[in-house]
Amino acid sequence: MAGMDETEDRAQPSFNNGLVRRAISFALVAAVGFAAGLAVEAKGTTGSYDALPFLGSGLSAQPDSSANMADFWEVWNALDSQYVVTHPSSTMPTTQDKIWGAIEGLTASYGDPYTVFFPPEDAKVFQEDIAGNFSGVGMEMGVDKDGILTVIAPIKGTPAEKAGLTPGDEILSIDGKTTDGMSTDEAVKLIRGPKGTTVTLVIYRKGTTLTVPVVRDTIDVPTIDYKLDPSTGVYTIALYTFTENSAELFDTAFADFKKSGSDKLVIDLRGNPGGYLDAAVDIASHFLPKGETIVTEDYEGKQQNDVNRSNGSDDVPAGTKVVVLIDGGSASASEILSGALQDDGAATLIGSQSFGKGSVQQLLNVDGGALKVTVARWLTPAGHSIMGNGITPDVKVDRTQQDVAAGKDPQMTRAVQFLTTGK
Repeated sequence: MAGMDETEDRAQPSFNNGLVRRAISFALVAAVGFAAGLAVEAKGTTGSYDALPFLGSGLSAQPDSSANMADFWEVWNALDSQYVVTHPSSTMPTTQDKIWGAIEGLTASYGDPYTVFFPPEDAKVFQEDIAGNFSGVGMEMGVDKDGILTVIAPIKGTPAEKAGLTPGDEILSIDGKTTDGMSTDEAVKLIRGPKGTTVTLVIYRKGTTLTVPVVRDTIDVPTIDYKLDPSTGVYTIALYTFTENSAELFDTAFADFKKSGSDKLVIDLRGNPGGYLDAAVDIASHFLPKGETIVTEDYEGKQQNDVNRSNGSDDVPAGTKVVVLIDGGSASASEILSGALQDDGAATLIGSQSFGKGSVQQLLNVDGGALKVTVARWLTPAGHSIMGNGITPDVKVDRTQQDVAAGKDPQMTRAVQFLTTGK
């Protein structure tokens, strides 16, 4: 959400990449997968695996008569009658193991990194991810449009951030295992691990290959910061993820903004990998009239589209100028919020292109296993598809690693300039 949108270690049910809606949207891993779990973008879920809305009733289990399964059964029988265990890592699978393997292969044939089958043991790990019962390094990952496993954003104050990982880093290997063709869910399983242990990542960043050891820890995901800068009169609300209570926390910050008397607001969504869809809708509702479209779930004719609309708070003080900051680490629910405000003209977007996590996943219970299947894509109010495209800022400003190292923030500087001068 999305993946679920996921925080690697303190996965908040939500997944931009990710949204677990009465379907489950993963926001990486999102989706989008957090380096030790998932931060699910959720809509109306308690966060309990057992309580997640599974599909199942009414789905057909009848064979497809048009599918010629002769080759499949020839291979099954050949393996069954001729295979001999010779390699230390080899096993003699049970009939059920072979069925799970066949389903995993079928699912992988769709080539969608967010459509994944979990056999029962992996489904249990998925449950732990949602509950947040694990340690990791504190980043969200996704598979970019070129199929490369990529860091969407390290979470503030986590081992991933402290190790110097940045949005856009391409992960080439995890503890020596290549990530070529690897899904976010597979990567999550490799990166998670006991607190205090080290996982070694090889990354590619702007022409340079780097080896980055990261010590795992329990992740405490920050949610929000807000403050007024008396020297400029600019009020900033920085939102780091979309958790179950993010909308309530934003309400508190927004009330403080109005009390401050400022008419210049920055909403900082940089490095925010997403989370609860409901939180994004509630926050957007402060800026949009009742009934205005915030995001559409497009099912491409396979079922009726679901349009998420403003609940009509629309309580921004007259004359307020709003800037939303985004970057390559802004994904899923962050893209939903920024896209809605941009399309409605309620805010000016400044920064760099967002990640592009815009698909919706649902869960199907399969005899103790779980199928996470992409069923829709997110569209902004103007019909812009977020998936693979991201959100383009109105004013493009990059922030380099050199800027970060020097303590410079040209994106925030440009936002303040825009709000104070109108240019």
